[in-house]
Amino acid sequence: MKIVDVRSKTAEQLSDELLSLKKEQFNLRFQQATGQLENTSNVRKVRRSIAQIKTVLRQKANEVKGEG
Repeated sequence: MKIVDVRSKTAEQLSDELLSLKKEQFNLRFQQATGQLENTSNVRKVRRSIAQIKTVLRQKANEVKGEG
Protein backbone atom coordinates (compact mmCIF):
# COMPACT_ATOMS: atom_id res chain seq x y z
CA MET A 1 0.00 0.00 0.00
CA LYS A 2 1.35 3.41 -0.94
CA ILE A 3 1.57 6.15 1.66
CA VAL A 4 -0.42 8.51 -0.59
CA ASP A 5 -3.33 6.06 -0.48
CA VAL A 6 -3.06 5.79 3.30
CA ARG A 7 -3.06 9.57 3.81
CA SER A 8 -6.13 10.03 1.61
CA LYS A 9 -8.30 7.77 3.81
CA THR A 10 -10.30 8.86 6.82
CA ALA A 11 -9.42 7.79 10.35
CA GLU A 12 -12.33 5.35 10.40
CA GLN A 13 -11.22 3.73 7.13
CA LEU A 14 -7.68 3.47 8.48
CA SER A 15 -8.92 1.79 11.66
CA ASP A 16 -10.80 -0.78 9.59
CA GLU A 17 -7.74 -1.38 7.42
CA LEU A 18 -5.57 -1.74 10.52
CA LEU A 19 -7.89 -4.38 11.95
CA SER A 20 -7.80 -6.28 8.66
CA LEU A 21 -4.01 -6.15 8.50
CA LYS A 22 -3.65 -7.36 12.09
CA LYS A 23 -5.82 -10.37 11.27
CA GLU A 24 -3.71 -11.05 8.20
CA GLN A 25 -0.54 -10.73 10.27
CA PHE A 26 -1.89 -13.29 12.75
CA ASN A 27 -2.70 -15.70 9.93
CA LEU A 28 0.77 -15.26 8.41
CA ARG A 29 2.45 -15.88 11.77
CA PHE A 30 0.32 -18.98 12.25
CA GLN A 31 1.27 -20.27 8.79
CA GLN A 32 4.93 -19.59 9.47
CA ALA A 33 4.81 -21.47 12.78
CA THR A 34 3.22 -24.51 11.14
CA GLY A 35 5.58 -24.44 8.16
CA GLN A 36 2.89 -23.64 5.60
CA LEU A 37 4.08 -20.13 4.70
CA GLU A 38 5.55 -20.08 1.19
CA ASN A 39 6.06 -16.35 0.56
CA THR A 40 7.85 -14.99 3.63
CA SER A 41 8.07 -11.45 2.21
CA ASN A 42 4.37 -10.97 2.90
CA VAL A 43 5.13 -10.84 6.62
CA ARG A 44 7.37 -7.83 6.11
CA LYS A 45 4.91 -6.08 3.79
CA VAL A 46 2.05 -6.46 6.25
CA ARG A 47 4.20 -5.27 9.15
CA ARG A 48 5.24 -2.17 7.21
CA SER A 49 1.66 -1.41 6.20
CA ILE A 50 0.59 -1.62 9.84
CA ALA A 51 3.34 0.81 10.82
CA GLN A 52 2.37 3.25 8.06
CA ILE A 53 -1.27 3.23 9.10
CA LYS A 54 -0.41 3.73 12.77
CA THR A 55 1.87 6.64 11.86
CA VAL A 56 -0.78 8.37 9.77
CA LEU A 57 -3.44 7.82 12.45
CA ARG A 58 -1.16 9.43 15.03
CA GLN A 59 -0.44 12.36 12.71
CA LYS A 60 -4.16 12.90 12.11
CA ALA A 61 -4.82 12.78 15.86
CA ASN A 62 -2.09 15.36 16.51
CA GLU A 63 -3.52 17.66 13.82
CA VAL A 64 -6.91 17.55 15.53
CA LYS A 65 -5.32 18.35 18.91
CA GLY A 66 -3.42 21.27 17.42
CA GLU A 67 -6.56 22.83 15.98
CA GLY A 68 -8.59 22.70 19.20
